[in-house]
Amino acid sequence: MMNIVITGASKGIGFETALSLAGNSRNHVIALSRDAQGLARLAKAAADKGYNNLSTYPANLLNLTAKDVQDIFAEYKQVDVLVNNAGILINKPFAETTIEDWQSVFNTNLFATVNLVQLLLPYMSHNELSHIVNIGSMGGFTGTSKFNGLSAYSASKAALGNLAETLAEELKEYNIRVNCLALGSVNTSMLQDAFPGYKAPVDSADMAKFIAYFCQQAHHFINGKILPISVTTP
Repeated sequence: MMNIVITGASKGIGFETALSLAGNSRNHVIALSRDAQGLARLAKAAADKGYNNLSTYPANLLNLTAKDVQDIFAEYKQVDVLVNNAGILINKPFAETTIEDWQSVFNTNLFATVNLVQLLLPYMSHNELSHIVNIGSMGGFTGTSKFNGLSAYSASKAALGNLAETLAEELKEYNIRVNCLALGSVNTSMLQDAFPGYKAPVDSADMAKFIAYFCQQAHHFINGKILPISVTTP
């Protein structure tokens, strides 16, 4: 049994990735989100498909403590895969963004990930390889097109990619490999927040299948990489 933790699982890519991972009966999926109602919808969607290997836990990742993690993971003992998917987007011209806007975006997109990784390290350090996958964005990928209003979001995703590179070096002694997927346009509510009315050529369910495969298999071949996964941007 592979224990897989995924954050931001209440909607969009996280929701679909959790379902795709639960489709493999050898996995146990631990889905986290601040949105309890969204997690309830995920649990129902999994049950409707006949999956009994998905657990949901409402949680504010930034405020998680070691005691919280002990309570959640008491029965699992180890974590094999962590998918850091939780994220928010503020679409606002740079000149109008406040320090509070920047703090809000970085708290969710970066610092919550830092907190969760630190808390899960004892559960991910074991004889078999573990894998941490940060879900980044082409907006944070160097040399790509950038767009008005997304400065805070793009900067936070760039930091998330760099974090993957540095953690890959620091955590290799613990048998943990770390990568980042810089996603291009995918049809989600977040894409509509950034580009109202735009329809991407990739749906969240299709991207989820790729992410599910990557997080379970790619660490046997790849470590410390930021990989662009994009057809269009946007």
